Amino acid sequence: MEFAEKLIALRKGRELTQEQLAEQLNVSRQSVSKWESGQVVPEVEKIVELSRVFDVSIDYLLKPSELDALSVKTQMLEQQQKKMLVREQKRTRIFKNIMYSVIVYLIFLVVLLIEHELVFGLESELLWALLGKHTRIAEFIIATVIVIFIWVKNGIHKE
Repeated sequence: MEFAEKLIALRKGRELTQEQLAEQLNVSRQSVSKWESGQVVPEVEKIVELSRVFDVSIDYLLKPSELDALSVKTQMLEQQQKKMLVREQKRTRIFKNIMYSVIVYLIFLVVLLIEHELVFGLESELLWALLGKHTRIAEFIIATVIVIFIWVKNGIHKE
């Protein structure tokens, strides 16, 4: 693997655009493009900066080696695997939060039905009217607070 190929692999492995890499090195995007196409080799200072940016040795950048190519590909695959794992964990948390929320609201509905049956079992519409509106609103608010607590506690922004 030659310098240009290594540079492309390292840049893409870090998910940087040519523009972003150029900004980090204080050069133009065209310079990075020329380095990656093999038209030009960067100055020694820029090679040193590249080794620092990508956390690789200067030897790695300049010496051709098949092992280095495999190493870069392995590193890229590991990074992709980590991202996939994080996405899957996030999806799992969201799914669990949705299920917990549904359960809380189902419990709220069951409580409402039980209250309704108890009150009308006593055949007292006055009691249902007295307990009714404010109690149902309070119960709904409590259920909603529980759902909000679940989402905050099991936040989807954890990594």
